[in-house]
Amino acid sequence: MLNLKSDSTSRRRQAGFSLVELLVVIAIILIILFFAVPQYNKARMNAQETGAIAGLKTIYQAEIQYQSEFGDFATSLAQLGPPAATGGTEGPSSAGLIAGGLAGGNSSGYVFTVTQTPTGYSVTAVPKTFNSTGRRTFYSDQSGIVRQNWGSDPATANSPEVK
Repeated sequence: MLNLKSDSTSRRRQAGFSLVELLVVIAIILIILFFAVPQYNKARMNAQETGAIAGLKTIYQAEIQYQSEFGDFATSLAQLGPPAATGGTEGPSSAGLIAGGLAGGNSSGYVFTVTQTPTGYSVTAVPKTFNSTGRRTFYSDQSGIVRQNWGSDPATANSPEVK
């Protein structure tokens, strides 16, 4: 005689996972996420900080080119950027030396600001959201040296150089 009870029990076991098995899998996934997400955020911030440094170097090169072409440094990012109107002509008010996003002052999770100084210009890069888009602020000027501050206060000409 066949044992119907053991037959139906084995069919039920093959149908899917038990609640305990699913909870163990979910717990393992949560543990992996607990360790992976902070590392991902750190890597993302490092990439955005590297992008901000590259943005400062791009602005430096554009300022040198602008000064060579127009005899003075640009006093705003808009002067280095593309013409506002499609098909507009490039000139001192929009030289087309940097991309529109950077000319708008926002790039790589940072806010860029150019200021005229008695000897030329200075540019700062500050994270949009400190400790989320970046942990450092940056500064550069016509010397081309990029300086950093580990904190929310903007970097200055006296801040340590990025090496």
